[in-house]
Amino acid sequence: MMSLDMEESPIINSDIDENVTSSSRNLIVEDREETTGWIKSRTVLGIMGFLGFANVYAMRVNLSVAIVAMINSTAPVPSTNDSTLDVCPAGIPDNSTVVPKTGDFNWSAEQQSIILGSFFYGYVLTQVPGGRIAELFGGKLVYGVGVLLTALFTILSPIAAYTDFKFFIAVRALEGLGEGVTYPAMHAMLARWIPPLERSKFAAYVYAGSNFGTVISLPISGWLCTLDWGGGWPLCFYLFGGLGVVWFIGWMFLVYDSPQSHPRICPKEIEYITQSIGPQEDKRGMAIPWMKFLTCVPLWAILIAQCGQSWLFYTQLTELPSYMNNILHFDIVSNARLSAIPYFTSWVAGIIISIFADWLLAKGFISRLNSMKLWNTVAAFIPAFGLLGIAWAGCDRTAVMLLLSITSAFGGAVYAGNQMNHIDLSPQFAGTMYGITNAASNLCGFLAPYAIGRIISSEQQTLGQWREVFYLAAAIDLGANLFYLFFASTEEQDWSLPESDDMTASAPVESIMYPES
Repeated sequence: MMSLDMEESPIINSDIDENVTSSSRNLIVEDREETTGWIKSRTVLGIMGFLGFANVYAMRVNLSVAIVAMINSTAPVPSTNDSTLDVCPAGIPDNSTVVPKTGDFNWSAEQQSIILGSFFYGYVLTQVPGGRIAELFGGKLVYGVGVLLTALFTILSPIAAYTDFKFFIAVRALEGLGEGVTYPAMHAMLARWIPPLERSKFAAYVYAGSNFGTVISLPISGWLCTLDWGGGWPLCFYLFGGLGVVWFIGWMFLVYDSPQSHPRICPKEIEYITQSIGPQEDKRGMAIPWMKFLTCVPLWAILIAQCGQSWLFYTQLTELPSYMNNILHFDIVSNARLSAIPYFTSWVAGIIISIFADWLLAKGFISRLNSMKLWNTVAAFIPAFGLLGIAWAGCDRTAVMLLLSITSAFGGAVYAGNQMNHIDLSPQFAGTMYGITNAASNLCGFLAPYAIGRIISSEQQTLGQWREVFYLAAAIDLGANLFYLFFASTEEQDWSLPESDDMTASAPVESIMYPES
């Protein structure tokens, strides 16, 4: 006979009254499983997933830097004596300053915004199908092919740009179609592979690949744009596209859809994962309750929170290099290098915060619901107020970069916030639900650049115009977080449970908290 003491168990916390069923599923008999192999199979999944997201984000963000070199900009930079305009004076050139090359295209600011947002035209379309296909047939092939298609269309991008403006937009949209399946497919895989008490930090490890890819891509792209060989900026697309193809080969050999289908996994790891999560295979055939999704307020809370955070994120991701070039007047190499710093701090801090969040949960210091609300608020409020600070930092380059770095670090708390909330609401529909919320939030991927293009003048960009951009992003992010605070939940929804699970949910609490072995 074995029992778990309520005070000592890291699993039993104040969520027990809210969610008896989730507590039974999350029950872990052993504190830590033993494996006979030198590396856990889910660790391999984490490493390859990390590298996959690093690849797709490198392929996504390199255009933000490359477009600065692609544009033939002949607009004069205001002199240091010009005090009549709300603009920053030009910096004093020195021997280390890189002289920009003449770009190949005469695209207006509005056209540039359309190009930067075109990726998301396709990206939002494959979110829900990608998640559902991964739930039904496994996420390995869905995720892998998504990265591969992204890589192939990235390699095609320079040819498309030289061919026709509209063709370039179409190729970027097709690239988005491929990448659109990656997040929901990975979410479906994490629901089958990762025990509940590991999810926050594991998601931080895997999804932080996006920050790592950005950190690597921006400075390398900036350097490549200065080269004469190969035209400079096309190398950004060829390099990262080629790495994506190489990654795909490794992914297909090393990763499997579920622990049960892995031929080399340690049996003890399978047992540990099954005890922690429960069997998932028998739930694949459940019909999707679309109308329940529409009326699920906690799902709406996740969706709205992600929309707010995405608007702020894409304001920074797609427009920061343009801001640093046109307002702060950094040369392209310094621009790219410094643009990467906020993503580096977000990457490192996101992992640290998620480890700390899981530790608090394991010790029972905070409930899962309150933990998600706390860290989601941190991820929303501090970056939003940081943008307000940047709006008034004006031409102070040091202050702008310091604010961006600090606030982006706290933005990494999102992994311990709403990012894994879908699995709490319904483990078997986590991929589909993530596809829905991610598709909605990534509408901001082209709405934010479009709105910015309407606010900012193509003739003479001013600090006042950019302040409006930052105010808008901060207001949307803060308002969305308030909705999440009021309506978020970690209780598994009744429509997520098969009839057999409904009986388990109605079982006495004592039989769940004190199982016999």
